[in-house]
Amino acid sequence: MNPEIHLLWKELLADLSTTAALWELTIIAVASSIAWTVNGALRAYVMHNAPEKWKLGIGGVNRVLFPLSTLIFVQIGKIILSHWQHTSLLQLTSTLLFAMAIIRLAVYAIRYIVAPGGLLKTLENTISTSIWVVLALHLSGLLPEMFQVLEDIKFKIGKHSIDLLLVLQAVLTILVTIFIALWISRFIENKVMRAEHVSVNLRVVMTKLLRMLLLTIALLIALSAVGLDITFLSVFGGALGVGLGLGLQRIASNYVSGFIILLDKSMQIGDVITVDKHYGVINDLRSRYMILAKQDGTHVIIPNEALVTTAVINHSLIEHKGRVQINLSISYKSNLDRAVALMHDEAMQQDRVLMKPSPDVLVKGFTENGIDLSLTVWVMNPESGGSALQSSLYLSIWRAFEANGIVFAKTDAAAKLAEMSA
Repeated sequence: MNPEIHLLWKELLADLSTTAALWELTIIAVASSIAWTVNGALRAYVMHNAPEKWKLGIGGVNRVLFPLSTLIFVQIGKIILSHWQHTSLLQLTSTLLFAMAIIRLAVYAIRYIVAPGGLLKTLENTISTSIWVVLALHLSGLLPEMFQVLEDIKFKIGKHSIDLLLVLQAVLTILVTIFIALWISRFIENKVMRAEHVSVNLRVVMTKLLRMLLLTIALLIALSAVGLDITFLSVFGGALGVGLGLGLQRIASNYVSGFIILLDKSMQIGDVITVDKHYGVINDLRSRYMILAKQDGTHVIIPNEALVTTAVINHSLIEHKGRVQINLSISYKSNLDRAVALMHDEAMQQDRVLMKPSPDVLVKGFTENGIDLSLTVWVMNPESGGSALQSSLYLSIWRAFEANGIVFAKTDAAAKLAEMSA
């Protein structure tokens, strides 16, 4: 066992049977109380006086400040008390508080980078468990022996001999540098996305390029830090080029198409488009695909390559407005001109419907059951959906038709049911 750890436990066991432990416990309680009071006052001050954007993160920061401030007060008490007695319990408490602060800081940073979900919970549990395991090995004195065991496990890659400890150090270094790069990227991304004088597409392109650049730099720094020659990346780049040529050209095409769409401003988030048979609002533009929110509440994932190689109708390219359409059929016994006028008037009464272009009622055809009519209206906020407006139009037209003697056409099933009942 490590001599320092052995001495720590020996002093701790000896102090538990004396009044020295009471003094140490008193210092821990006082330090915790002072830290709790200071953090509570700071939180109250920030919540009442700080800008709104600071309030969103003060809860997570407070979780980190409490163990850190408690650690500071415990260290002050340790320095004072060490002139008269052992401070093994305070040293152990300081180690635990430091581990708690590291865990909470890591969790706070992860929540800033990763969206809420199963992945976030898994990362939080993995990091917390790993830190506590390392701390337990350290306090038990087994950590140096564990390092020696990992160092003794060696294998060869080509002419180079590598041990397992070096591999773990390399993996940890890469993960930490990537983590820092993602944190910096998210911080800058939040700043860039609030720049309203820059177009949405340009902001998205800038953030994606920045993230790729930071991740590349982080990877190069990590590889250099663990002593690996980064010239081997040229071999990897050649292999990647061959892979793109043989089987990954469609994936690469989607990524390239995504940047083309963002740069040429042909489509933006919030635009109303029709792709093939899909009509809806662009909910998100990703590097590989686009998410289209349809009026029925479903979402369609469309590869970016399809948006470049096929015809896309952008209903809001010049003006941000969307189309809402309803279809119905009336009986041949009804007054067609009156029905068309009523549908137009009821559409004009809706708050969301634009006057220019005005609602348009068309006769779609004469069928076996009746006359098919179509009503098309335009709205300025298509991202809000059209289902509620369609329902309101159907209801108001139903009441208008009922009040003016306009009869809806019977469907084939209704006609057969009427014949059977007759």
